[in-house]
Amino acid sequence: MKLMRVGEVGQEKPAILDSEGNIRDLSAHVADIDGSLFANNNVAAISTLDLNTLPVLDKNSRVGPVISKVGKFICVGLNYADHAAESGMDVPSEPVLFMKATSSIIGPNDTVLMPPKSEKSDWEVELGVVIGKEAKYVSEENALDHIAGYCVINDLSEREFQIEKEGQWCKGKGCDTFGPIGPYLVTTDEITDSNELDIWLELNGERVQDGNTRTMVYKVPFLISYISQFMSLQPGDIISTGTPPGVGLGFNPPKYLKEGDVMRLGISGLGEQQQTVGRYKG
Repeated sequence: MKLMRVGEVGQEKPAILDSEGNIRDLSAHVADIDGSLFANNNVAAISTLDLNTLPVLDKNSRVGPVISKVGKFICVGLNYADHAAESGMDVPSEPVLFMKATSSIIGPNDTVLMPPKSEKSDWEVELGVVIGKEAKYVSEENALDHIAGYCVINDLSEREFQIEKEGQWCKGKGCDTFGPIGPYLVTTDEITDSNELDIWLELNGERVQDGNTRTMVYKVPFLISYISQFMSLQPGDIISTGTPPGVGLGFNPPKYLKEGDVMRLGISGLGEQQQTVGRYKG
């Protein structure tokens, strides 16, 4: 299933994409696409619905973040060896974890607004994993049982804030609008192998990132197991699993976002996003 949330900010309706590309309204059957939907296994009831009986929503409607009321937005750094190299860093001996502020989350096609003083905002297409069942000290063998589905994430990063200022990476990762998520949450029955997905990003029509999840250093089952040793993962939590090479930081000289730039990005089977870049004016 491809689950969605459609509507203006704060007024999104739960929806599902049918096999003909129609967006169908689920609001008569579920309250929202969020952690409680998976925790209570209400998502199973959706699979039994006759989608042809559901109202069709305007396909030109705004697409919101694919999941609401996110508790934790956990990111994995330097999880592609070639991206670590372009960043001038070694492949970590175990996963690098950091948190991204949930206030950064926006819809997949919403405008990205750079902070007023940002000069080094950057792009990062990533595979997102949405947790569907509590994971606490789980084994790698059982980790996949805890996944609700997968989605596309743009883990935008302000490199000066992230690298040149004191403290942790969260300063450059959690800026408002720096977490576009969606357009779909694709359930695990449609993605049988998360280790074989093409992943790409174009900047103003130029392909700058072009990779495959097979080159991730730490794969999805290991990441879920590893993270669950330090904190429980709750339904609706998101893990962003790292980015392949081709980010602006890796260009020589570095290449960063500017107002008016257009990012288009996607992952095979998970859909595409597109954001225009602006700047927060206050």
